[in-house]
Amino acid sequence: MDTFCSLSGLDPLWDWNQTWYTHNPELSDCFQNTILVWAPCIYLWLLSPFYCLHLYCHGRAPLPLSSLCSAKLLLGFFLASFGFVEFFYILLERRLEIQQHLVFLLSPIIRSVTVVLAVCVIHWERVRGCRSSAFLFFFWLLGVLCSLIPLHEKIQLAVHQGLSPDIVRYLAFFLYFGLQLAQLFLSCFADRAPSGKAVLKNACPVEDASFLSKILFWWFSGLVLKGYRSPLQAEDLWSLREEDTSEKIISDLEEEWAAERTKLQQREKHLSTSVALGSRLPEQAQLLRKIQKEQSSGFCLLRTLARSFGPYFLTGTLCLVVHDAFMFAVPQVLSLLLGFMKDEDAPLWKGYFYASLMFLLSCLQSVFNHQYTYTCFTVGMRVKTAVMGLIYRKSLVLNSTARRTCTVGEIVNLVSADTQKLMDFVVYFNAVWLAPIEVTLCLFFLWQHLGPSALAGITTVIFIFPLNGFIARKRSKLQEIQMKYMDGRVKLMNEILNGIKILKFYAWEKAFLEQVLGYREKELKTLKKSQILYSVSIASFNSSSFLIAFAMFGVYVLIDDKNVLDAQKIFVSMALINILKTPLSQLPFAMSTSMQAVVSLKRLGKFLCQAELKPENVSRETFHSDRDGVVFENGTFSWSKDGPLCLKRISVQVPCGSLVAVVGHVGSGKSSLLSAMLGETEKRSGTVSVRGTIAYVPQQAWIQNASLQDNILFGREKKESWYQRVLEACALLPDLDNLPAGDATEIGEKGLNLSGGQKQRVSLARAVYRKADVYLLDDPLSAVDAHVGQHIFNKVIGPKGILRDKTRVLVTHGMSFLPQADLILVLVDGEITERGSYQELLNRNGAFADFIHTFANSERKECLTEAFQRGSRKSLRLSVTDFMPFSLDLSQEQLIGGDTNSITMQSVEPLPDSDEDQIPEDLGKLTKVDKARIGRVKLEMYVEYFRTIGLPLIVSIVFLYAIQQAASLSYNYWLSLWADQPVINGTQLNTDMKLGVYGALGFVQGIAIFGTTVAISLGCIIASHHLHLDLLNNVLHSPMSFFESTPSGNLLNRFAKEIDAIDNMIPDGLKMMLSYFFKLMEVCIIVLMATPFAAVIMLPMAFIYAFMQSFYVATSCQLRRLESVSRSPIYTHLNETVQGASVIRAFSEQSRFITDANHRVDQNQTAYFPRFVATRWLGVNLEFLGNGIVLAASSFSVMAKGTLSPGMVGLAVSHSLQVTGFLSWIVRSWTDFENNIVSVERVKEYADTPKEASWTIEGSSLPSSWPQTGTIEFHDYGLQYRKGLELALKGISVRIQEREKIGIVGRTGAGKSSLALGIFRILEAAKGKIYIDGINISELGLHDLRSRITIIPQDPVLFSGSLRMNLDPFNVYSEEEVWNALELAHLKNFVSGLPDKLNYECSEGGENLSLGQRQLVCLARALLRKTKILVLDEATAALDLETDTLIQSTIRSQFADCAVLTIAHRLNTIMDYTKVIVMDKGHIVEMDSPTNLIASRGPFYYMCREACVL
Repeated sequence: MDTFCSLSGLDPLWDWNQTWYTHNPELSDCFQNTILVWAPCIYLWLLSPFYCLHLYCHGRAPLPLSSLCSAKLLLGFFLASFGFVEFFYILLERRLEIQQHLVFLLSPIIRSVTVVLAVCVIHWERVRGCRSSAFLFFFWLLGVLCSLIPLHEKIQLAVHQGLSPDIVRYLAFFLYFGLQLAQLFLSCFADRAPSGKAVLKNACPVEDASFLSKILFWWFSGLVLKGYRSPLQAEDLWSLREEDTSEKIISDLEEEWAAERTKLQQREKHLSTSVALGSRLPEQAQLLRKIQKEQSSGFCLLRTLARSFGPYFLTGTLCLVVHDAFMFAVPQVLSLLLGFMKDEDAPLWKGYFYASLMFLLSCLQSVFNHQYTYTCFTVGMRVKTAVMGLIYRKSLVLNSTARRTCTVGEIVNLVSADTQKLMDFVVYFNAVWLAPIEVTLCLFFLWQHLGPSALAGITTVIFIFPLNGFIARKRSKLQEIQMKYMDGRVKLMNEILNGIKILKFYAWEKAFLEQVLGYREKELKTLKKSQILYSVSIASFNSSSFLIAFAMFGVYVLIDDKNVLDAQKIFVSMALINILKTPLSQLPFAMSTSMQAVVSLKRLGKFLCQAELKPENVSRETFHSDRDGVVFENGTFSWSKDGPLCLKRISVQVPCGSLVAVVGHVGSGKSSLLSAMLGETEKRSGTVSVRGTIAYVPQQAWIQNASLQDNILFGREKKESWYQRVLEACALLPDLDNLPAGDATEIGEKGLNLSGGQKQRVSLARAVYRKADVYLLDDPLSAVDAHVGQHIFNKVIGPKGILRDKTRVLVTHGMSFLPQADLILVLVDGEITERGSYQELLNRNGAFADFIHTFANSERKECLTEAFQRGSRKSLRLSVTDFMPFSLDLSQEQLIGGDTNSITMQSVEPLPDSDEDQIPEDLGKLTKVDKARIGRVKLEMYVEYFRTIGLPLIVSIVFLYAIQQAASLSYNYWLSLWADQPVINGTQLNTDMKLGVYGALGFVQGIAIFGTTVAISLGCIIASHHLHLDLLNNVLHSPMSFFESTPSGNLLNRFAKEIDAIDNMIPDGLKMMLSYFFKLMEVCIIVLMATPFAAVIMLPMAFIYAFMQSFYVATSCQLRRLESVSRSPIYTHLNETVQGASVIRAFSEQSRFITDANHRVDQNQTAYFPRFVATRWLGVNLEFLGNGIVLAASSFSVMAKGTLSPGMVGLAVSHSLQVTGFLSWIVRSWTDFENNIVSVERVKEYADTPKEASWTIEGSSLPSSWPQTGTIEFHDYGLQYRKGLELALKGISVRIQEREKIGIVGRTGAGKSSLALGIFRILEAAKGKIYIDGINISELGLHDLRSRITIIPQDPVLFSGSLRMNLDPFNVYSEEEVWNALELAHLKNFVSGLPDKLNYECSEGGENLSLGQRQLVCLARALLRKTKILVLDEATAALDLETDTLIQSTIRSQFADCAVLTIAHRLNTIMDYTKVIVMDKGHIVEMDSPTNLIASRGPFYYMCREACVL
């Protein structure tokens, strides 16, 4: 190169004396005309082929020729022209001495050809749809930077010599530079999107952002401004980018996971077959294999996720590596700056050069760091979306065995807690491998400064690592234990919320509250141990910089007196040690997060590898009207692979269009037969085939939290005429009149505001509306009155019903329907013992005939026979309205539990007192959407939180922090004094004393760090305990109306996610915020001590920081709230889906529910995405400002070179390097703390909701034997469901004597169940009083009242736990009493046959017992309590007639000396009662003995006649 330059008469390429060892540095002309010109050209020519190939492979739709693109092309044309003009100008002017001007001739032509290439790249970018080019941005930036030095040279020459010598060349260069600058400016903007592209509503601006805007996150500023002006709402948030949507992510991932899972199953199968047949593995080996299976499933999941998201994650990792390179360059520059301060002859420009270089490196470090973090959080978000999607899809295909082991609570926990652990893992994973490398590099550079003494630092690190590795392992185990307790607590809370009505009826809240607190106590105990260990870890890591420095400096000065610690050695070493702190502090957290992620991966892998329903269980064929609809051939089925058989030797052909009735005792396998048709059971042998589409009505109606219409349409298009026909046939039209918004009324979770009968009819209507080919009806008429059942049978199911041409399989206990069945199957212990038509079975005189003769009285038989002979007889098909002229708007049903919530239906959401003009569309709303609060968190929330911690602890924390930072400041200042001590005879004096003082101060700091972290942890655990206790008490003391209007997902979210945030996030945020705040105070004091002029820069920056923080915090807190409230619907939907999975599968609606789940997850991520981008926006902008402090401190130090000691400069500059991070972390940790305080705010929300009366009243003189007689008196009693509504019971005055048996009948909404609710004070009296044994019940504590009376509810609710716990949660009855109750409830034989008898574990909701068995368990509860008042809420609806008769006789004998109130719709069960109360519209219409009422021929007579009991 020198030879080439010399030909043109130029200096050599490089001359150190000209560029470095001089007071006026400049680059040689050769360098300026070659390297500076060619560098951008080489960059473009080398990389453009790869870039163009990338665009070719990943291109999009072409862009229109915009004004921006045109300007770029035009400027490119001018730039290229300038080069060619310059080339020809030199060629003409210097043509005679061309050899001497080769450099000047080649450079313009190379530059012009390169610009032509750049123009071609611009055009190719437009063709391939690239809207902003990082590639060309760097090209123009490099061009401008390389032109700055020649520009400086030319300006200097022009100033000294004027423009006259070569004015054309001067003007050409200035113009060329200006055009380059213009190109750089234009490349900072993005081109507009193609006009034909579909524009998303509120699309994410990152798509339209330029490269510069992307790396500095300026594209986010619009949302920050909007959030500052007014609190953000959900509609202000951007739509997700396509690559972040659930549909895109999961569609790509699902296939990969299916392939991985198949491989894993094959490996497992191979392992199973490798074990010799007949031999059993030892217990330990089996356990080992189980653990290996869980681990391998977790690693398979990790591998699948890595394949999908790994490439993008690696781009982030590359940014991290570049960031680290800049990070390590900064101390080297600091070393040069301190060397400059020592060198008295060094020119000032070098000092400013080092200061500027430190500023530039710090800025680049910030940019790459935040790009890395942004990538990690984006990947984390996608991983969370992917895993949530896999869990949801899995929950739709779990078989019965897996379903029993995976409760709803556990699945919710997987979605909430475990997916979050995976996100954290993605963010911190790189620290696991990179931190040791960073530590090694730090120690290498320390060796360069301190020699072998650096080994002392290595020894300290080696000591710290195993200690923290041990702590991480211990904490991982504790984390597993804590998660187990948390799982148990959330699962129990889910059950409590699902069965809250039963808890209130039985006054069991205290027992379950104690159980929850038992889990909570164990959880907090484990957390406390974990936090103390964590405090040791934090103390060791925060003291690590001191310990390493103390060890290295100590060894350095002690091994040789000639070893002198000067400013350069001390503060460069301290800067390296401060870098070392980052990996050392990240490593334990990264290890802990990784350990937690491994645990979560195992849990997720185990769940995702659970057994699924096999498609081959049922053969689905196309519909043919001339072939059998359902065919069983020698089918044998069980509920689990290795479990007992539930159906044996089943062979049935069901002809198309026929009605098949399935009858049998409780537990005989009727529901199992329908499940076998649906493919829900495990097929052990034989075949099952179903032709055509299926509609299924389960025994317990599954109702969605949606409008009544949505529940019936179930995803289908509404066809008005068919819809109305279905409503009429299912007897739902009269109910719509009672609903505030008709069929648009929102139905609560699990149909909370519908009665049992209404739920069942909605469930039936859903099936009927579907127009399927095969209908599987699992006892749909059990929850409706006999005459309503008859109406539905005639209008829907029977030979004249709208399903007459469909294949119907009906499980029933109602004998009145059997004569009209084409085929009756009699099931006994899972086998079909008899089959045939009704008449054929009667003629055979088998078990079925005996049953009919025994339980059907002569009048009933006559009615049935007549019905069989004259199926078209009108009286059987007429609705009750035909016989009840006194009430033309009656429903077709006397509802059980009908009024329990039917009044909730009457006007589900009360109109606010202040707002009577409520908009009509809100009338039907029931559930309260989980709304985000608006604005900053109120001061009272902080006061409330810190009050629960306690003043003594808070004072201790502040005092310990003050000691900690005072010690830190002292030992840092002590080091600067040590560095400035003069060297006498090649040594420093009193090094032992200096080392001793330094060590003592550091030791004090370490003790203070441990004290502060333990104090904060304990204080936060105390606060967490109180907040959870208050939340639990507030929820359990809430009335039933609260649970009807609050989705369980909202409440579960409080108990799971919000409590988890209070347990873990708030303490960590508080520790971080206080730690960084006190460190910042220390740094500011040090910088101001060294360079007081820095205050000129620091004060304005403080205002800018405060300004930016106010912008950021306002937006960030609101985003946190919006993200939090959008999370609840995910859990609610998941909960609902898991419980209705069999219905969803039967109707083949999986894809619709998956789409809905995707939408809910996307809604949540829509709030989460801007939340983490906000942190990056803040980080980049704050760190750029903070880097200004580095520039100020170093520049002021250079200015004051003569007056400042190197020790003070080293102290100030090394600490100013930390300011940026501290300020950024303070704002972020404060925001995180405020964001997490939102969890406290959300937990405290329920403190102000209405509460029930006290459970117990202190000093109550209520006798322990009360009530002794069981007399009940209503005095002008009135009841309303909500304030402002019409009374549901009006002026009820009645006296029920001791031992009286009262039947209560009436239409839906008549007020039957309202009487029961009034007696139990589930609803409080609006007027009047109820007296039991002469005591006004409103003066009693709720538990004193409810524990002394008993109800057997319509919906039998069991809780997971032992059978014994379900019968006697307080453990007050003896074993003998429990067995006696089971015997009377006809359950003794069943329970005796169970492996664990009374300790038999009931699954969630008692799903491992049949509905009838659950109902009998509820009866056993009542028999055990044996109170003087018993309320039966149609308690035997799910039982077959024989068991029903046995139970009725048990009730009559065992409760002979009790007052019994039965809300009935099987009128035959109350015909021998003392009295019957007939209700209508909240009034008692008539009351007398059944005989007298029939004789009077009033409403009761017509009911009996309709139900065929006369």
